Amino acid sequence: MIGHEEALSTAENFRRFARIEASGRSPLYSALAEGVASDPEMLTHLATLPAEKRQPNLLLGAVRFLYGTAGDYGEFRSTALEHWDELAATIGLRRTQTNEVGRCATLLPLLAELPEPLALFEIGASAGLCLLLDRYRYDYGRGPFGPTASPVTLRCRFRGPKAPPRVLPEIAWRAGIDLHPVDVDDREETRWLECLVWPDEGDRASRLVAALDLARADPPQVEKRDLRDGFADLLADVPRHATLVIFHSAVLAYVPAPERRPFIESMMSSEATWLANEAPRVVPGVAALVDEREIDRRPASFLIARNARPVAWADDHGAWFQWREQPAD
Repeated sequence: MIGHEEALSTAENFRRFARIEASGRSPLYSALAEGVASDPEMLTHLATLPAEKRQPNLLLGAVRFLYGTAGDYGEFRSTALEHWDELAATIGLRRTQTNEVGRCATLLPLLAELPEPLALFEIGASAGLCLLLDRYRYDYGRGPFGPTASPVTLRCRFRGPKAPPRVLPEIAWRAGIDLHPVDVDDREETRWLECLVWPDEGDRASRLVAALDLARADPPQVEKRDLRDGFADLLADVPRHATLVIFHSAVLAYVPAPERRPFIESMMSSEATWLANEAPRVVPGVAALVDEREIDRRPASFLIARNARPVAWADDHGAWFQWREQPAD
């Protein structure tokens, strides 16, 4: 996850975020992150925070949550430094929880290949919006499909040797876990999610609001749990006739690298289909199956792995999906 590389300094993380992740997507956030990366006083203040709290998304989201969207770096800097104690307290309490429904469009092609009905279990589910993927419409460039009354349409550029899906799978069961599940009826919690959406990014903000409205009508079960504590007991109610799919997106980057291995081993020994939608070097062993040049060509992309085998590339916010030309089977 760009901006949360443990081996890099805070300045390097902010600079990479500005030049790779936010570049071309959010000009404002690219400029703000570039400013922080070159600002000794801001970096000194950030150094007082725990390492995991120095993420660009967290700082940018917290300033926006408390004080609104800054127009330029000068305004952002003065606001942050003037209110640093309050800002640091909010950063300490909050965490990155980008509940990006656009990722449903990049998971759907893999889900569509599995025997129905499906039982979905999401790790790092936040408000559970990605568990509701059958309540959204999709458009892969060949016309929309899905519930006609849905207020959410996910548009995704589709590439690769296989045709995009045209129907939604039947979902028989759904649940998830999160360190801090978001109550969709709690206005402060959902406002935090909204503040984590970057400025200048088209309809991301409006589709999040629409997805939250859908969730309020029938919210999925999301339990407070750390993936490192295990969750096998929560799967007891999965219907026996359903195909269990355990999935996560942009989650493992926030788990210290040495602590990921037990989770990977548990997934590999599970009978579930495991889908990891993460940065390519986040899941141990996955990057080794891909040529480094292939990874370097997509510095801000996610590599989707099915049962630890890399099968597709995807935009981290769901704007495009591409089957790998030579899937590792």
